[in-house]
Formats: sequence, structure tokens, C-alpha cells
Amino acid sequence: MPKTSLVLQKFKKMFKYSPIIKEYKSLIGAIDVEEKLLIRVISDAKWVNILIAKDGDGYNCYSMTKDESKGGFFVQLENLTQGLYFYHFESNEGLFGAGNDLWAVKGTYNYYRDYQLTVTCKDYQTTDILKGGLIYQIFPDRFKRGGTATIGQGKVLCKNWGATPTYRNHEGLVLNNEFFGGDFKGILQKLYYLKGLGVTVVYLNPIVKAYSSHRYDTGDYLQVDPLLGTEEDLKTLLMAANKMGIDFIFDGVYNHTGADSKYFNKTGSYDEVGAYNSKESKYYDWYDFYNYPDGYNSWWGFENLPTIKKNSESFQNFICEKVLPHYFEMGFKGVRLDVVDELTDDFVVKIRKVAKKYKAVVIGEVWEDATNKYSYGVRRKYFLGQELDSVMNYQLKDAICAFLINKRTDYLVYVLTTQVNNYPKCALDSLMNLLSSHDTVRIINMLGRNQVITDKDKLKDVTLSDEELQRGKTLAKIAYAIAFTVYGSPSIYYGDEVGLTGDLDPYNRRCFPWGKEDKEYLKFFKTLGKIRTTESLFATGSFSIMYYDKQIIVYERNDGENRIVVAANVSSTEVKLHFTKPLINLMENKDKQYTFILNPESFLILKQC
Repeated sequence: MPKTSLVLQKFKKMFKYSPIIKEYKSLIGAIDVEEKLLIRVISDAKWVNILIAKDGDGYNCYSMTKDESKGGFFVQLENLTQGLYFYHFESNEGLFGAGNDLWAVKGTYNYYRDYQLTVTCKDYQTTDILKGGLIYQIFPDRFKRGGTATIGQGKVLCKNWGATPTYRNHEGLVLNNEFFGGDFKGILQKLYYLKGLGVTVVYLNPIVKAYSSHRYDTGDYLQVDPLLGTEEDLKTLLMAANKMGIDFIFDGVYNHTGADSKYFNKTGSYDEVGAYNSKESKYYDWYDFYNYPDGYNSWWGFENLPTIKKNSESFQNFICEKVLPHYFEMGFKGVRLDVVDELTDDFVVKIRKVAKKYKAVVIGEVWEDATNKYSYGVRRKYFLGQELDSVMNYQLKDAICAFLINKRTDYLVYVLTTQVNNYPKCALDSLMNLLSSHDTVRIINMLGRNQVITDKDKLKDVTLSDEELQRGKTLAKIAYAIAFTVYGSPSIYYGDEVGLTGDLDPYNRRCFPWGKEDKEYLKFFKTLGKIRTTESLFATGSFSIMYYDKQIIVYERNDGENRIVVAANVSSTEVKLHFTKPLINLMENKDKQYTFILNPESFLILKQC
């Protein structure tokens, strides 16, 4: 069985290198422009060069100095400018790069590949709000009804809390106009429940006035939706949460608005002269018309979601000068940027500058490795120091699911090691580690179902069998144990902690089952939350993989004073783990031991005594 953080395989005679081990790379992860970096390889070659290229440029070749005492070669890199670099090695034996070891997933990558080096601006730091914390995501209409909802024209009130959300109405239309009445007062009533889970940050899906129940079709950026309550209700919620040590983050949707909004006003619902009503509207410059008024660009072709011009200065000024300050001054401590790759880099920089004035965090919706994402013909600069603090870590979610479904560690190891290498440490510690969301199948369904069903009309009447439900919960426990204990901040999608199930939207947006919670499952999450909030090393402690094989992974968190070891097993056989120093099982709080049994499809969280 292979040992240590990465398998360092022989290349012809001998060639060893790993960018996440200090023996080979003096600074782990990203570096800033003023730092010097020592790169070392272990090789018995006659000579070794490093070839390094800044993104978009050609390679520069540097001869590495032979180190007779350590049997290898080294080079010091300095005066690198802000940006991404890619590098590999050449010697008289041939080429060596990431494709020569397990950074390339076996069976997927069979070609040569570079290592990445991220170089940030000087003193890049992220806001500390997420570090060591626990995020809880709430879809406001479906969490808790605290008052009596009054539904406006064209909307439907479902009085049966817990009923299956409607995908199409009786006419076959998808309107998203069904409301269950969740509101600010309902969240306020459950703050002690959230505190008991260990929650430190609540991320709210959109709360501004809109036509739909998801509220991504903004109607008025500066008015909270009356169905959720008043602005005073919101302020009361934020103040009460702040006293309990819980911060709130709001959803910023700045790439499109609703057609039924004061800014576009296609339906005439607002007194304001919208862009659709007149070219003289002060909002006309916000939108991209190609055949006025009915020909306009919209988000993914949905005519009810007209897109914002990417370089509309008046819109960007409105968001940065009025909208963001409005909510930060109200008490919010961060913003999550919806489909951030549809905003220009300059706009994101402006948003970050405003957020930093309020010591607020900026999270981006990115589904890939955000350090090297390429979209709309541009390499994005999310983590070079001027844009984001964090992203929704969908890449880790996919890797955890692949580990549990395919029963293989390779992709999980690949993602864990590349993220440690690619992200600045302060951003790595702030990543939002989600497993379910309003945009994805809930984790129990994802891991428990024997087949993938994408037909939303059929999903209405499809439920998990008892066997699928139990399997989903068993594997979801392992998934959440990993999300809670690796770098970054875990995120619970409301209801996951009590066994709420759901497929694609709207079925992943069911009402929280108050009074029908799975108490045993909830107890598990409370134990995880207690571990998370009492062990300080989860905030900024180092992460390293100790051991892995095809179906087992063991990693540690370490802050120099404390050490926690996490092991996960997806095989069908038990494994005996033996340590040279005693540890205790934090999930069971038993006496210290040297030897532990890691059962099939299970995990252990162990703390060194």
C-alpha cells in the first residue's frame, strides 16, 4: 500500500517531486509577488531544468543546481509577477510533470500535464468570518413559517406546509409562483436550533422583492420581499443572530433582473418607467436590446430574466454605491455572488472593495477549480488578491460523491491535493464545502438512488425506497464527515441534517419537516458541529494526506499544538489502524487508544491526546 501525501513514482531511473510537500516546494500553495520559492527535485539524472511559463506566455528555462548532499537539484524562483504560472521539468532522462504521478487521474489523463503555481498580490488576505465556522444555507420560503402570509396577484399560497412543490401548474407552465410562507420571523424562532447545530454563518437565498418563490428574478434590489416580512423584521433577525454569534450572508444576483421589475417593467407592475417601457428610462442602459422592445438578451434564453450589460457603468455604480452598502449597514456580513463568471472581473473587484470597507466576505458561485477557471474567452482572476474570498466548493462535492459512489479514492485525492496546491492558504481555509444546494440533488438522493432521473415531471411521484434511503444516509454521514474536517468551511443545506430528501428543483426545495425530523440523524450532525466548533485547528490548521489506497483515505489536520486524524473507508472489509501515539474517537468520546477498527463504509475522527 502506498504511503504519505502523494505517491512519488519513479521516472525511468529516479525522479521525485511533489508541490504539496515542503521537502520539494518550500512554500505550500500559492505565493505572493514578494516571496521567494525554492523548488527541489530528487533525481539521479545528469542534469535537470525547470521550464516555467506565465499563463499565455512561452516557457522560460532555468538550469537547476545539483545538490550533492541531498542527491537532487534545486532552483530559487523570485520576482514573479501576479498571475498563474505552469511548470514542468526536463532532464537527460526526459520530461517530468503532473502527468507522471497521481495528479493525473488514472484512466482519465494519459497525457503530459503541468503543475500550477498561483502568484497573488502582496498581503492578500481573506475575511475571517468563514474560517473554522459552519455555514447553514436557507431557502427562505421553505424553512419556517413565522407569520401569516398574504399572497399578491398571480401567486399561489400552499397552506399545506410540507406538500410537494409544484413543478408545472395545471396548464403545464413552469411559473415558480407557489409560496409556502417561510419568512424572517420563522428563522428568528429557530436561531437557538441553529446555534445548537454549531452554525456560525447563515447564507440566505435571495430575499429581495420578486415575482417567483426562488427570487432570482429580482424586482427591486432595495426592498425585501413583503412575503418574508418587513425590513424591521429583517433587522431584528440580524441583531438577534449577531448577539448569538451567527453572521448572515445574502445572495447577490447582479447578472440579470426579472422582466417583472421596476428596472425593466415588462408587465407594468411598477410605477417606474422601465427599460422595456421607454428608451428614455434611466435603466435603459442596463439591458442589451437587439430589437427594441421585445428583442433582448436574457439569461439562458428565459425571457423573464433579462440580462444586465456586462459593462454597464450605471448598473455597477448602483450596486456598489447603493445596494451593497444598504445590506451591509443593515447587518449582513457577506454576499454570495450568483453566477459570478457572468460578471466582469472589474465589477467583482469593485464589489470586493465595498465589502472590505465593512469587513464582509465575498463568495462566488463557481462550479470548477476557481483558481484557473476560463470562461467567456477570459481566464478569471478570482484568487489573485483583488476579487473573491471564497467559492462554493462544487469541485470537492463532486470528488466526495465520486469517492462514495465509485468506491475509488483517485479523484478525491486529486482534488484535495490540487486545491491545496492551487489556492492561496487564506482562501483554502474559507472555501464553502457544500454537499447539497438549491441547484443540486440533495446528498441523500445523490448517494442513495440506484439510478439517475432527470425528468422533473416523473420525479414528482418518485421517492426513495427504504433501502435507498438508508444507504443514502449511511454514505451522506461519511460525506459530511469529510466536508466538516478538510480545509474550508462546511455548509449544511437546510433539512439535510434531519434527513430531508429531494431531487432536482423544485423537489430539493421542500419545506423543512418540523416535527418529523430524523432525531438520530440530527444527533449525528450535532456531534459533528460540536467537534467543528470546539477544535480550533479547523480554522487555519494545515491539511495533509497521510495514507491512501484504492478505497481508503487517511488525512490529518494540524496546527502545531493539536492534531486530528480522519479516516474514511468505502471498501467492504474492515481495516485496523495502529498509531504510535494514543488518540481518542471524537464521535464516541471514548478512552484513548493506539489501535482502531475502521469498519466498511464508515469513518473515524480521531484526536491525538
